[in-house]
Amino acid sequence: MKAAVLVFPGSNCDRDMAKAFEAAGFDVSMIWHKDHALPEGVDIVGVPGGFSYGDYLRCGAIAANSPICRELKAHAEAGGYVFGVCNGFQVLAETGLLPGALLRNAGLKYICRTVPLVVGTEDSVFTQGYEKGQEILIPIAHHDGNYFADDATLDRLEADDRVAFRYGRNPNGSARDIAGILSENRRVLGMMPHPERAAEDAHGNTDGKPVFDALATALERVLA
Repeated sequence: MKAAVLVFPGSNCDRDMAKAFEAAGFDVSMIWHKDHALPEGVDIVGVPGGFSYGDYLRCGAIAANSPICRELKAHAEAGGYVFGVCNGFQVLAETGLLPGALLRNAGLKYICRTVPLVVGTEDSVFTQGYEKGQEILIPIAHHDGNYFADDATLDRLEADDRVAFRYGRNPNGSARDIAGILSENRRVLGMMPHPERAAEDAHGNTDGKPVFDALATALERVLA
């Protein structure tokens, strides 16, 4: 199984994501933002957290127009898997691969702490390692994590069972407590909390590990 992790100027969770993928059994390549191609045969692309391009303009806006993001969009549109965390979620929203936008936190402050999440669906390769309604503890670290979409989009996300995670206690004002969403084909996940920071015993919490293990199990089945 092959994973590619994108690296932008200002990324700071790229190595964390790569280590989590490697621990689940993936062969991982780090891909620079100026590259014009993804590795041949890549199964999933990880878009990590951080502050790509210093968060100028809007968070993720410049990254979304980088050379490698053209390849990211082509990969997703061809049915490939994509996983964006924190700034990666912002990038996926800016590319149009996921609906909505990530606004400034309602309290206008940067938030860095572990928060409870409620699993919204088991029906995806990312969340099949959990049970719907299960509460897990995952770290957050963001200033612009307030998920916003119009009511029609929010209704559609809920009707299609595409809300992957909700906040148990909303820390940032996100509409309907949404912490992570899936694309229409369920192969793209964007979430603000950081499962890669809760993926090994040294982190003091392994509640994020099932995301990566579930991906590995699903892709092993597909590739068998």
